[in-house]
Amino acid sequence: MKDGILVLNKPQNWTSGDCVAICRRVLGVKGIRKVGHGGTLDPMATGVLPIFVGQATRIMEYMELDSKIYLCSARLGITTDTLDIWGKVTEEKNWQETREEKSITEDSLTAALKSFEGSIEQMPPKYSAVRIKGKRLYEYAHKGQELSEEVLSEIKPRKVSIEEISLKNIDLEKGELAFAVECSKGTYIRTLCADLGEKLGCGCVMTGLQRLATGNISIDMAEIDAEQVKGMDAEQLERLLLPSDYPLVHFGKLMMPEGRAEYFSRGNSIRWNQVRVIKKPDEFCKSRRNGRGRNYEYIYRVYCEDTGEFLGTGFYDEKEKRLKADKIFVSRK
Repeated sequence: MKDGILVLNKPQNWTSGDCVAICRRVLGVKGIRKVGHGGTLDPMATGVLPIFVGQATRIMEYMELDSKIYLCSARLGITTDTLDIWGKVTEEKNWQETREEKSITEDSLTAALKSFEGSIEQMPPKYSAVRIKGKRLYEYAHKGQELSEEVLSEIKPRKVSIEEISLKNIDLEKGELAFAVECSKGTYIRTLCADLGEKLGCGCVMTGLQRLATGNISIDMAEIDAEQVKGMDAEQLERLLLPSDYPLVHFGKLMMPEGRAEYFSRGNSIRWNQVRVIKKPDEFCKSRRNGRGRNYEYIYRVYCEDTGEFLGTGFYDEKEKRLKADKIFVSRK
């Protein structure tokens, strides 16, 4: 069984964990136990969900770099406790009266959306996966527990980036709209809707959400959904796997001869003059680091010149002028 990435179209009412569980169940007959997903989607949300299989789970750490693209539908004039239409209504206004009172037009709505572009702070919703006091916030809410002052005090705003947001459809008579947004990991689209409603002074909830892309993995690549996985076997899933290095397009790329490839695959460092740089890391990688403090500006995908095999990732040590192994993806020889 090879390692790789399965691209699912997540159905509504499935959690991301449910999708991982059904894939693990099917792949388990081949001895695959390591299965993970690339970015949580709420049960309401649909769309692209990368499932990482085997050694490819080690790529998930690098996915923090990737932006996400969503198509969101929303309704103005209403607020709920969950910030989406599935929640308990906490306030609802006469939309036509509110629209006239607040002078809400397509232009004012577009301007309000555009005002979120750039680096902003968001407060995580109480129905979210943020962990406080050893429990995720949605666990408190699902048990009907009121969040204590102690818990509330630990919910801090988070900095996220909205790269682009654009209005796609608007029905001002009904107060319904759809917008596309490209944003950083960790952005809450429900919170974005609520903040839009607050900015307009009318309230707003999310009514639907589809993830169109995460990094270079798009919805067009999702050939199956989680329901279909139930009726498939491990061999069928294996044929759909993308290679483990597919998402790493932002990193540099280099080649090394087979002798050096064998040496590198054992975790050893290689002199820089013994590798051939095919591509330098993208400008996008500058000033970005992973949780281990590794600077993405110096990370490369590493391949064997003779076979084209993906060996793993390495980072350039500028001081020592050597390529050092970061993660190895081939069997050590």
